[in-house]
Amino acid sequence: MNCITRLVAILRKEVRQLRRDKLTFGMIVGIPIMQIILFGYAINTDVRHLSAAVADQAQTQLSRTLVQDAQASQVIDIVTSVATAQELEELIRRGEISVGLFIPPDFGNRLQQGTRPAAHLLVDGSDPVILGAARRLSEMPLHYHSIAQPRTKAPLFEVRNFYNPERRSAVYIVPALIGVILTMTMVLFTSVAIVRERERGNLEMLINTPVTSTELMVGKILPYILIGLVQVSIILALGVGLFDVPIAGSLWDIYLAALAFIAANLAIGLLISTQAQSQFQAMQMTFFFFLPSILLSGFMFPFDGMPAPAQYIAEVLPLTHFVRLIRGIVLRGAHIGELLGELQALAIFTGIALTLAVLKFSKRLD
Repeated sequence: MNCITRLVAILRKEVRQLRRDKLTFGMIVGIPIMQIILFGYAINTDVRHLSAAVADQAQTQLSRTLVQDAQASQVIDIVTSVATAQELEELIRRGEISVGLFIPPDFGNRLQQGTRPAAHLLVDGSDPVILGAARRLSEMPLHYHSIAQPRTKAPLFEVRNFYNPERRSAVYIVPALIGVILTMTMVLFTSVAIVRERERGNLEMLINTPVTSTELMVGKILPYILIGLVQVSIILALGVGLFDVPIAGSLWDIYLAALAFIAANLAIGLLISTQAQSQFQAMQMTFFFFLPSILLSGFMFPFDGMPAPAQYIAEVLPLTHFVRLIRGIVLRGAHIGELLGELQALAIFTGIALTLAVLKFSKRLD
């Protein structure tokens, strides 16, 4: 009986402790809610509405019917039109579209003969899921069959796979893995920085120094910038050496993109450190930030396959923009100047997060 009494007393103590620790209680409720929403609603492997462009050099009723049918399939959303296949390739290289639909001038004759594909699908094959979704267009019943019946069963589309012709998963995963690892390490390192000073009693010493809040914040993140760049170098070296990942772009562009991304993660880590009361709470909040980042950024699942609300959330996550940057530079050979929008998004995020961290930080003991 005494044993039961002691267990009940301990149980009551732990319950009271959880009730006082509002962050932990929020995580107990929030993490299951976040996971069920992300996995059940936002994550969708049946990818549709891929951004696409069309180059219709035939300009006939048949070619326009083909474009309408492709759009109606909901696999692609045609966002622009260009004149040549080269322009389609350029749009894919810059990451503005995932699929290009090229209709040659002799489209009608090809349909009549039926001996070779009548049109071409240019696909950013760096993502195998996108490639598989684009291939489904060739299997769909399209309206043109009721207008022109080919004599043979040649496929309607010739699918041209750019940037990952061997369809190796490592080519797609490793570059974006840089962002995942940096998010996990940089945010975690800095999220405990101020909290650790408080727990060790060092914050009182900092109060008596002439260091400003901004100087303290910047001084805290500077060492981790170098650490982050070292991590980038290690991952790139292992990716090339172990997995034969090709680097099509400039190393300078890679490190510039990584530097912007590291700064964004360090800023959010500092912001977390100003809110957490203990290192354990800082780690909890880091995990709460890390989970949607890895699931919504396009690292694991194609961005175009997610519903609009999930995409809106993803756009405010630094990892989303870095994944676009690193895959554009490493896999497609894009220049940093062609991806300035993603770089600007990281700079804006860093500025906002760092400003909030400085405003919330107070050089005094609670």
